[in-house]
Amino acid sequence: MGGLNSTLSDRQAVWAFVLGCVAVTAGVCAHLPMFAMARAMHYQLAGMPMDNVMLAGMGLIVAGTIVAAYGLLPRNVAAQRAAAADIVVAAPEDAKLGPAHWGLMAVLVVALVIDVMKPASLGFTVPGMITEYGVPKKTVSLVPFFALAGTVTGSVLWGWIADVYGRKASILLSAVMFVGTSICGAMPSLAWNIAMCFMMGAAAGGMLPVTYALLAEMMPTRHRGWSLVLVGGLGAVGGYFAASGLSALLQPIFGWRILWLANLPTGLTLVLLGALIPESAKFLLARGRVQEAEAVMRRFGATASSVSATASVQKRGAHALTGPRLYGKLAALSICALSWGLINFGLLLWLPADLVAKGYSVGVSSRLLAESALIAFPTVFIAALLYSRWSAKWALVTMIALTLAGLLLVLRLELAGSGSPVLPVALLIVGTNGMIAIVLPYTAESFPLRVRGRATGWVAACTKGGGLFAQGLTISGIILSMGLSSGLMMLPTAASLILVAWFGRETRGRDLRDLDVDNGQIGHA
Repeated sequence: MGGLNSTLSDRQAVWAFVLGCVAVTAGVCAHLPMFAMARAMHYQLAGMPMDNVMLAGMGLIVAGTIVAAYGLLPRNVAAQRAAAADIVVAAPEDAKLGPAHWGLMAVLVVALVIDVMKPASLGFTVPGMITEYGVPKKTVSLVPFFALAGTVTGSVLWGWIADVYGRKASILLSAVMFVGTSICGAMPSLAWNIAMCFMMGAAAGGMLPVTYALLAEMMPTRHRGWSLVLVGGLGAVGGYFAASGLSALLQPIFGWRILWLANLPTGLTLVLLGALIPESAKFLLARGRVQEAEAVMRRFGATASSVSATASVQKRGAHALTGPRLYGKLAALSICALSWGLINFGLLLWLPADLVAKGYSVGVSSRLLAESALIAFPTVFIAALLYSRWSAKWALVTMIALTLAGLLLVLRLELAGSGSPVLPVALLIVGTNGMIAIVLPYTAESFPLRVRGRATGWVAACTKGGGLFAQGLTISGIILSMGLSSGLMMLPTAASLILVAWFGRETRGRDLRDLDVDNGQIGHA
């Protein structure tokens, strides 16, 4: 627990964080008796009144989260932020990967699996919600819609929190919120489910950007791209596999609510994993903890410099990409991100409910989707290999093409009216997870420094925007069949494939400061 003690040593109060964790856990446990008493009704709680113990538990969760957040708050934040503004930490180009790098990647993969599993579980809870609450699909769509709205809120909120609290502490605070939102599994009304799912989305929304920021600081430049692809891809596929696997194993016995209650042990696991995540060297330097920062930088081969010392370097290529070249590339990656959001939070999210509607049981449909996710696992390593050894640009184009092939096979499956969904869904999972694993690192490597942060943030927002649009259609009463949905989604996906192939630039092995200085033709890589 040395790493965790180091993180908590410069905060407002260690006892407050520990007390907050205990209070949130106790508040969740206060909801479990009602869930257990509903065993005779196959754990259906719709319409049951919340007793005083549950209300007190909700109070403990809110109070515990606030107390934990206070306990993690650093002292003298204003001075820290002022100092951090002039610090840049990065590993040299030629630094080698060591045990510390591989260990960090392994821990962050587990953290992302836990993080991704939360929104991935939405699709597997929808059939049970429709049945238990007796509401139409468009009403239940409010649950994923507000969960996605929460991720958008979280993406903005956690960027600020990470700057104030530090990368590691923000992950710990996110984990505490995960634990609290597990009471979604004991809420007797749909309205409470919607509120809790918004909180779950807000807790999950910032994990990926925080993880990427921590990796970008610790990983050597030449290994940064493929490591981001590998960690992001394994986290995404692993999260979907964990959600579908738990659904196949537990939902036939305990009903859909157990998938939310699983946030209790997984959230506590994420808190414990915090002991294995190193504190950000930039945060330590800003806090004046120079010896600890130097120890972290030695482990990861990183160095620190001032912003003023690198200002002249940043001016190189700052205005190199302008006009149609900039906006063409931004449009290509934005449409790619929107397509991913439409497929992941539209087609794939509703797929379990569509399979149940076709006559599959919840257990069988979850097992089929778990098999598809299992097939997708090895392809994450292939995507990282293609990104690092072949071409960053064409690796993304390949993943878009695989997604397009998956949509085509889903359309064929719907038109045929029979057949196994394993291969079509496997292709969709392979393609979409490859897209999301590559598109953000590739975006960060594709734009000049002047607009890099804004461009990456915009493309990340487009991934959520596609999902919000898909759920908005369902809420408005526009219910599309799986075949028609896949057919319509092929249009933006095909457009993104063509645009990325035309406007994309090769980034592998190139100095990002000079990436767009040359006057080569747009379509050449």
